[in-house]
This record gives sequence, structure tokens and C-alpha cells, in this order.
Amino acid sequence: VSNAGVGMAGPLECQSLAAMQSLMDTNFFGLVRLVKEVLPDMKRRRGGHIVVISSIMGLQGIVFNDIYSASKFAVEGFCESLVVQALRFNVAISLVEPGPVMTEFETKLYEEAERADYSRTDPETAEIFTKLYLRNSKDVFTSLGQTPEDIAEHTLRVIEAARPPFRHQTNVAYTPMAALKHADPSGALMTDAFYKLVFKYDTVLRFGLR
Repeated sequence: VSNAGVGMAGPLECQSLAAMQSLMDTNFFGLVRLVKEVLPDMKRRRGGHIVVISSIMGLQGIVFNDIYSASKFAVEGFCESLVVQALRFNVAISLVEPGPVMTEFETKLYEEAERADYSRTDPETAEIFTKLYLRNSKDVFTSLGQTPEDIAEHTLRVIEAARPPFRHQTNVAYTPMAALKHADPSGALMTDAFYKLVFKYDTVLRFGLR
């Protein structure tokens, strides 16, 4: 089970390349290093199961989570490429894809975001992030967040499955979001829907979540 991960949220201009590279080294290359260690022996034995804790943000980018989403997209692409070869050796790969999870990980991330220096971005972007994004995110976590124990139960079901799924989303509330992307290959439907939710109907979004 690969579960290492760090988060990053905020305006792109305010994040250093060193911090971005560190995140990718943990979230993506941490997984790659683990798979490189265990896969050869699994292939020799012609049996094994690699379970990767991914994220709904590996399927759908979320505003102000550019680098974190990129790392999870990398995880998804890596596993999607590898799974076909792995199946030839009777090795299963499963991606567990949670939405928001209520842990100290998220609490610390948002506390840091509220204290951060936003002088390297323009005032409008800083205001969107601090006044709109952070406020909406708290509502999302309060209404849709899962407990770590719930994610652990989902992961256990994946591990114990007779035929392990390649992808397993833990929160049905995010199924429509993922479906929007597949409904329109041009990306217009998904992009327009999210733009309106964030910038036009944010009050309705927060009211609905509550």
C-alpha cells in the first residue's frame, strides 16, 4: 500500500519551484520508488497486489490545487500505463480515490494557507483564494469529508476483493464531477460548470453543501 503524500494549495505565483519539486518527489516519485522495489519479485512469483492511495484530484483538477492535482494525475497515468503489463504477471494494481478526508493533514494545510504571504500574486487572485476558495473548502470538508477510518475500510475492501478493481472512488458525491469530464471530450462542459460554481453560484454552492 502506497500512502505517502503531502499537500499544496494556493496561487501558483506564491509557490516555489523547490516546494513543487519536493511535493512531486513524495507524491509521485515516492510511489515509483516503491513499485520499482516490489514489482520485480511480484512478477517472479506471478502474484501480488499494489494498492495506491490516489485522489479524486487525480481525475479532476481543482482550482488552486494545481501542483497537488498534477502529482495525482501523474500517479493515475503511471498506474494506468503499468496495470496492463502487471496483469500479464497476475499482479493487480488498485487506485483508491478519496475526496476530502478530515485529518490533521488538511487542517495544517489550510492553517498554513491562511497565514501565507500572497504579495507575489495580484490582489484579485489573492482575494479569490483567501475569501472564496478557503471559505468554500471549509464547507466542502464539513459536508462531504470522510474520516480516515472510512478510507481505511474502503481500502480494506479493495485489498480483500476477489477481483480487485483498478479504480475505487470512496465518495459517491464526486461521481457526477468525474462523469462531467467523460461526458464532453472537449472539456467545455466541465470547465463551464466549475467556473460557474466558483465565480457565479458560489453562494448557492455553499448553501447546498450546508
